[in-house]
Amino acid sequence: MLKFLLRRLLSLLPVVIIISIMLFTIMKLMPGDPVRYMIPPGSIQDPAVYAELYEAAKVKLGLDKPIFIQYFVWMGNMITGDFGYSSNYQLSVNEVLKEPLRNSIIINIFSISLAFLISIPVGIKSAVKKDSLHDRGWQIFSLVGISMPTFFIGLTLIFIFALNLGWLPSGGMPYENPGSPAYYGKFLQHLVLPVATLTLGALAGTIRYVRGSMLEALSKDYIRTARSKGLREKVVIYSHAFRNALIPVVTILSFSIVGLFGGSAITEQIFVWNGIGTVLIRSLRVNDYNLVLVLNMFYAVLALVANIVMDVSYALVDPRVKLE
Repeated sequence: MLKFLLRRLLSLLPVVIIISIMLFTIMKLMPGDPVRYMIPPGSIQDPAVYAELYEAAKVKLGLDKPIFIQYFVWMGNMITGDFGYSSNYQLSVNEVLKEPLRNSIIINIFSISLAFLISIPVGIKSAVKKDSLHDRGWQIFSLVGISMPTFFIGLTLIFIFALNLGWLPSGGMPYENPGSPAYYGKFLQHLVLPVATLTLGALAGTIRYVRGSMLEALSKDYIRTARSKGLREKVVIYSHAFRNALIPVVTILSFSIVGLFGGSAITEQIFVWNGIGTVLIRSLRVNDYNLVLVLNMFYAVLALVANIVMDVSYALVDPRVKLE
């Protein structure tokens, strides 16, 4: 397995380089000037002062060099863990992303975990009891959930639980007395609605996928053979059918990780959650090139790593799959 991982990681290098060149080129072709966001508005009245501050800001951002030199400097800094300087926040990108990255990881881990903890048993039961009231109810839920955009789910939850019932805050994050028990209590309260939004959005498709995989597995000849041997139904379902239905489930789990991280940007905006999605959208509005580049590279690398995790997971759930 170690040789396989090393080989796959090495094979990702040219892909990462190509993606970085494409992203860097696209960002340079975008209209706007990030330098002007670093200059105090009052200096515009004096052209000489403005020109001096402009050149100083340009040097600080590394935009005074030719484009190909800028790329190599940027890539070299990325490799060493220096993600550059944010023209909008007037801080290093490392400092800007420290808290938002933590916040996005928290809501996505909770959402992915809940979505699969609920959808796997529900999907199995729907497949085993096909066309029952339980199955039809979850089928309707899945169809409605798939047809509803994430922002609509979020706004609906805000309307019910925040505005009408007043049980939960409508958005934002607590900042008073960080580290205290009261802070963590408020943090969890603010966490409930965005996590519920992402979980409900993921549940609809995942339940259908698990159900479909189980139905296909249950129709195979080896299931009929297992039943003819007199094995208990639970053994047939969980030891034979579900184990073989896991490979498609692993696939959707891997893609869900990438999809939730990418799709959480809308949810973060709705709930004013300080995550990397919120930072990305804000940075796009003000042409903060370094932040946008780093975040897009993060999503690209996350997708590539998810593919490796998916391949390794195949071998873990199915011994017939060999890592070569």
